[in-house]
Amino acid sequence: MERMIALAAGLLFGLGLIVAQMTNPSKVIGFLDLLGNWDPSLALVMGSAIVVGLPAFTIARHKTTSWSNTPMQLPKQADISARLIVGSLLFGAGWGLAGYCPGPALVAASIGNHSALVFVGFMLLGFALFYWAEQAKSHYHAKL
Repeated sequence: MERMIALAAGLLFGLGLIVAQMTNPSKVIGFLDLLGNWDPSLALVMGSAIVVGLPAFTIARHKTTSWSNTPMQLPKQADISARLIVGSLLFGAGWGLAGYCPGPALVAASIGNHSALVFVGFMLLGFALFYWAEQAKSHYHAKL
């Protein structure tokens, strides 16, 4: 049952991304182009996500298990670190340059979009580089 809920949620999310045109990089770049030919339509998508998400996260914060009876795993860290700021800047720069963030890129790649496939490949490479850097850092600190 847990996998069926996950599949349904993933399909609903992917369909929402397609309908909202979040899988279209030119639409996203148009939204981010505040000083040029700005397209404000994706602000509605983001606002809708907040309207749906805020009550859901408020309820979830008071629960210990999900609807599928699995443990809730909400973030507990609330401080803003230099690492968070740098990561956010890198994420935003990648989003602005490519017009994709991870979710829409996976959806676009799954329907055969070639630029999304390239983006996902490099995204996975970035994940691997981060993992290796963290492993090297842990290994280095363990030797000290």
